[in-house]
Amino acid sequence: LDANMLVILNDNDMSISRNVGGLSNYFAKLLASRTYNQVRDSGKRVLQGTPQLMALARKTEEHFKGMISPGTLFEELGFNYIGPIDGHDLPLLLETLENIRELDGPQFLHVVTTKGKGFAPAEADPIGYHAINKIEPVPPSKPEPVAPKPSKLKYANVFGQWLCDAAEADDRIVGITPAMCEGSDLLAFSQRFPDRYFDVAIAEQHSVTLAAGLACDGAKPVVAIYSTFLQRAYDQLIHDVAIQNLDVLFAIDRAGLVGEDGPTHAGAFDISYLRCVPNMIVMTPSDENETRQLLHTGMLFEGPAAVRYPRGTGPGAEMVRELAPLPIGKGRLVKEGSGVAILNFGTLLTPALEAAKSLGATVADMRFVKPLDEELILALAEKHGLLVTIEENAIAGGAGSAVTEFLNSRDVSQPVLQIGLPDTFIDHGKHGELLSSCGLDAEGIKHTIETRLERMKYNQSLKAVQ
Repeated sequence: LDANMLVILNDNDMSISRNVGGLSNYFAKLLASRTYNQVRDSGKRVLQGTPQLMALARKTEEHFKGMISPGTLFEELGFNYIGPIDGHDLPLLLETLENIRELDGPQFLHVVTTKGKGFAPAEADPIGYHAINKIEPVPPSKPEPVAPKPSKLKYANVFGQWLCDAAEADDRIVGITPAMCEGSDLLAFSQRFPDRYFDVAIAEQHSVTLAAGLACDGAKPVVAIYSTFLQRAYDQLIHDVAIQNLDVLFAIDRAGLVGEDGPTHAGAFDISYLRCVPNMIVMTPSDENETRQLLHTGMLFEGPAAVRYPRGTGPGAEMVRELAPLPIGKGRLVKEGSGVAILNFGTLLTPALEAAKSLGATVADMRFVKPLDEELILALAEKHGLLVTIEENAIAGGAGSAVTEFLNSRDVSQPVLQIGLPDTFIDHGKHGELLSSCGLDAEGIKHTIETRLERMKYNQSLKAVQ
C-alpha cells in the first residue's frame, strides 16, 4: 500500500480461543479508522515536549489495546496493530482494508477465521478434514451395513509407535514436528513424553535448526516432517546439521505420491536432494516392519540419517517388536531369477515382485540409497543382462541415478533401466490410480521392462547385421 507495509495475520480457531464478537470488531474498526489515527498522531505531537505525559499516554493506549487484543508485542516492533476481526465478515474486512489504505506507517491486521467455515463436518473436526478424499453423495436409502475390514497400520502409526518405544529405552530421544502432530502420529509421544516433545508450528527451517542445537547438547533429535515440507529447510539441513555431522534423524513422511493432496504435497524429490549431501545416510524401507527397523538403524547411526516412507498403509508385513538395527548399506535378495535384475528402492516392492514373476526376473530390496550395497549391485550386474531400478521418486537424480553413477565409477558397462516418477508434476487422484498412470504398478513395470528388452534385441540384431 504505497510506501507503507501491511501484514495480515490469519488465525483459525485451532490456534486462537478468543471469541471475535461485536465488541472486538467495533474496536478493530475504531483502531483502523483515519479519525482515531489522526487524533493519535496529533496527541503524540502535542505531548512530545512532556516525556512523562507521553509515557503515560502510551501505557494507557497499550492497556486499552491489551484488553481486546494481543497486539502489544507488534506495537513494540513498530507496527500499528489492528484486530482481531472476524475474517468471515466480508463487509467489515473490506471496510477495514479500505481504512488501512489511508493510514501512514506499517500496519498489522489480525484476522480470525474458522477452519472449514461453511462445511459443518469440517467445522466439527478441523483436523480430520484438513485433507479429505472425494466426498461421495449420501444415498437416498440407507445401504446395508458392510462388515469393516481389519485395518492395516499406516506408516505414520509405525513411526509413532517406534518413537514411543525408542524414547522409553533412550532418554536422549526428543521428537520435533513443524505443526504436524496428528499427521505424523506424534500425539501419543506428546502425551507420554511432554518434556521431550517440541511442536515449533509451521516453521520447518526452525525445526531443523532446533534439532541441530539439541544434538549439539547431547540429545538425539528425531524430526518428523513431510517430504515436501523438508524442502523448505534444505539450507538448514545442509548448514546446521550435515556440515557439523550431527546426530539428527529425519523421519520423512508422505514420500512419493500423496493421492488427493496433489502436486504441492507430493514427496517426489527427497531421494534426489538428500543423497547428494555429504555425511547423510538415506534409507528406503519396503514395508512396515522394515520402516520400524530402519528408523532404529538411523537412530543408532552417529550422524545425520533419513528414513523415507509414504502416506497410507503398507502391505501388512508382520511387525517384529524387538528393535534390531539392520546393517548399514546392505540390501537383500528377495527373489532369484535370470536375465533381468530389479533393484527396488522403497515401498514398490510388491508390484516389482508381481512383474518379476511373469518375467522370471531377480528382485533385490536395496533398502539404502546411500550408501549403496555396491557388492550386491556388482554381483547382479555380472549375472544379468539388464538392471532395472524402481523408486517412487523423480528419476532425475534419484536412486537409479546413484546406481548408474556407481557402475560408471567402476567402469562397468551395463544397461540400466530407471523406472520412477516422470519429469512432470502429478495431479490429484487416488494413489493407486496415480501409480498406474506413471507406470509404477505391476502391469506398468512389466510393460516398461518388456519394451526395453525388445529394443535391446533389436539393437543387437542391428549390430549383428553390421
